[in-house]
This record gives sequence, C-alpha cells and structure tokens, in this order.
Amino acid sequence: MNLSNITPAKGSTKKRKRVGRGEGSGHGGTSTRGHKGAKSRSGYSSKIGFEGGQMPLQRRVPKFGFTSPNRVEYKGVNLDTLQALVESLGNDVITPQDIIENGLAGKHDLIKILGRGEIKAKVKVSAHKFSKSAQAAIESAGGSVQTIDRLAK
Repeated sequence: MNLSNITPAKGSTKKRKRVGRGEGSGHGGTSTRGHKGAKSRSGYSSKIGFEGGQMPLQRRVPKFGFTSPNRVEYKGVNLDTLQALVESLGNDVITPQDIIENGLAGKHDLIKILGRGEIKAKVKVSAHKFSKSAQAAIESAGGSVQTIDRLAK
C-alpha cells in the first residue's frame, strides 16, 4: 500500500454531480436547472417563506389576541401529589429541589402548590407560589408554607 492507491472506505463517499462540464458529462447545457425562469438564472434567491405564489403559511394562519411578554408560567403541583411525595421521601420538609428531583417539575420551572386533594402530613413546604386553598390545607394539617422569591431561583 502506498499513497497512490489508497481510496476512501466503501460507501463513505457519494458520486458528486459535476454540472456545467460539457454535454458529455450528462449535466451540460442547462446544468440541471431546467429551462427559463428565475431558478435557472444566476443570483437567484427566494424570500424566506415564499411558496411559489401560494399564500404563505404565516399569512394563512389567523392572528388575534394579545400575548403578554411579562407572563409568568408556573408548574402546578397538587396537594395529593405532595402527600405522595412526603410519604415516599419520609421528610417533613419539602423544597423545590425535592420536587425537581422527583420529576414533578423541570429545573428551570417556577413551582406553584395547588389545592386538589388533601394533605395529612405536618410538613413545611417551600415553593414560589401557593393557591389560597393549598395554603389553608397545609396550615390546617399543622404544616407551614414558605414563599420563595421567583427571581432568586
């Protein structure tokens, strides 16, 4: 083996279509661009979203309403889920880290405790927000709530 007879591994390369190299190549003449029209000419570039004259998708989809750029999204965790978490962990303190580690929220999510179900355990819960019913249920079970500032994740 020497430098004059080494080749790429079988199947690792594709045969390149060499256009504009004469009629004998099979890709001469129009160089696979077809006849006439903007796409056959040099310097052609289409606009983003152009669909050949058909009404583009971004103009077909209806637009209405208002989306606030300041909206804050919370990941909801209900009391019955929290009760199951307390039983599985055996802790009397639940932090956002415990909720994240058990797959109930993502690591960048803000957590809100919601009032569905009931909680029997006396537990101290830390979260970014609490619904009034959830806060009342936790405190009536003998627990306490601690609201974390959402900017200091």
